Amino acid sequence: MQYPPSIPESLYRATEKMRGPDGVEWLNGLPALISEIEGRWSLSTGRPFPGIWANWVAPATLSDGTPAVLKLCFPGEKVFQTEAEALRLFDGRGICRLLRLDLERGAMLLEKCEPGSSLASIENDKRATSIAANVLRRLCRPAPIEHSFPLVSDWARGFERLRRRYDGDTGPIPAALVERAEALFAELVPTQAEPHLLHGDFHHDNVLSAQRDGWMAIDPKGVVGEPAYDAATLLREPTELAHDPRAGKILERRLDQLSEMLELDRERLRGWALAQSVLSAYWSLEDGHGVWDEALVFARLLSEMEV
Repeated sequence: MQYPPSIPESLYRATEKMRGPDGVEWLNGLPALISEIEGRWSLSTGRPFPGIWANWVAPATLSDGTPAVLKLCFPGEKVFQTEAEALRLFDGRGICRLLRLDLERGAMLLEKCEPGSSLASIENDKRATSIAANVLRRLCRPAPIEHSFPLVSDWARGFERLRRRYDGDTGPIPAALVERAEALFAELVPTQAEPHLLHGDFHHDNVLSAQRDGWMAIDPKGVVGEPAYDAATLLREPTELAHDPRAGKILERRLDQLSEMLELDRERLRGWALAQSVLSAYWSLEDGHGVWDEALVFARLLSEMEV
């Protein structure tokens, strides 16, 4: 099948699989939408970034030469709305700025991080963890009193869906890990510290080098919970770490470093990371990609650590 040159095959296949005819219709209308937005926002776009599959994302240049990023999402998506609201509230502190927004068309124009190297490119893990902790420190802000963001407790309901899917069982995910993760969420959720607005998907590929502030986050999901929840995500990224024979030692060192730098309780941090890992393994299955085996490796390593 021939795909429009402005629509990567990875995005076409994923959207068709997830959204069916409605998704295909949206993709086929993207070239016209891109042209319209280029005229309305006075910008030009380049070829989309490689490997995209959930949204259309490409470098853009404003009329005054300022580099930016144009992101187009399937319209009406709640996750798009929460991302935009999170970006507005973070207001460029530790994260790329939101420059323009069209909720109806699912379009946002973002500050471009330059040079834009991923945190995963830093080979020294201790240095990479230090950079990430400093970004998290800049992101840290209390949640607004009134908001429409999902809560960490809402995300934990993924285990309810898992149980329904397998008639009370856990399917291809080891029952012992699911039970441990369920118990951890039951313990951690009601004892959270002051609620904060969290990134919600804080991992190495969502932290980029930037001339402004050195390093900045991108692509927030926007969720409300305690700060330790965001930091815990770093303990199971990047995926390749799961295959490193030193993974257990690296996780322990990260736990020590993050808990010290961010003044977080080490055991809560470990608990969130373990529970998240099992939940992420199921989310991958739920999204049609199969169980995320590496996430289960991280869960096992975290569960085997000495308290």
